[in-house]
Amino acid sequence: MHQTTIPILAGPPEANGHAPRRALVLHDRRLVVDLIELTLNHGLFVVRAAQSLAEAEVILAEWQPHLTVIDMDHDDSTALLERLGASNTLRRSGTPVLGLTRRGDLQTKLQAFDLGVDDILTVPFSPEELLARAIVITRRATGADVPIVPTIKLGEMEIDIFHRRVRAGDSVVHLSGIEQSLLYLLASRGGRVATRNEILDAIWGSDFVAESNIVDRHIRSLRIKLRDDHSHPRFIATVPGEGYRFIPTFSNRGWDPGLDQD
Repeated sequence: MHQTTIPILAGPPEANGHAPRRALVLHDRRLVVDLIELTLNHGLFVVRAAQSLAEAEVILAEWQPHLTVIDMDHDDSTALLERLGASNTLRRSGTPVLGLTRRGDLQTKLQAFDLGVDDILTVPFSPEELLARAIVITRRATGADVPIVPTIKLGEMEIDIFHRRVRAGDSVVHLSGIEQSLLYLLASRGGRVATRNEILDAIWGSDFVAESNIVDRHIRSLRIKLRDDHSHPRFIATVPGEGYRFIPTFSNRGWDPGLDQD
């Protein structure tokens, strides 16, 4: 079972005046879980992830989530929805559910709603859309305001998700949608390498027929905006023969489990 760690936000939960919200993620791809986790930091969510129904059951036995994110293409997706209490179109789970799918056709989406999800998002997704949908369905389900921290800090870098704005040292830059997704993907890995194929799949999708250097071109564009010299990088390092990794070492004090509250 994989329990992710949380990069530090603008301050610990008590400093922001809010207890963390809890999000359960059912997905068997670590790369996607990392990206979801970093994105949901903006919504003050602490994330725990399961790769199977059995792992999700262990988490649910001790930890009631405020939000569940389910890969609807996963073999255990229907079983987890049943475990959460969802049942066809007449009843929703007691926990709001955001479904993810690589199949964006209408029939797939309607089937997901029939199974009890509150909203569904096609993969690949942009970080800001994932956050917005997660916040909306959580507010709709609980009637409570869900706070958002627009800017999170990663090392020397501050990222404003909704304005697609990054402050790196004394520089403030604005990113395109793809550049922001690329930065989040790399940053979410916590210093681990993301291969070119993983980046291509996560940002453009497995069905995308790409020119051979599309990942490298967008990395180069992002580096230029961040004034990041590839030969002496501060933010994005090239790992020869493998891919790229995010450099900054940031605090992982994260969420204190003792602060979990309903």
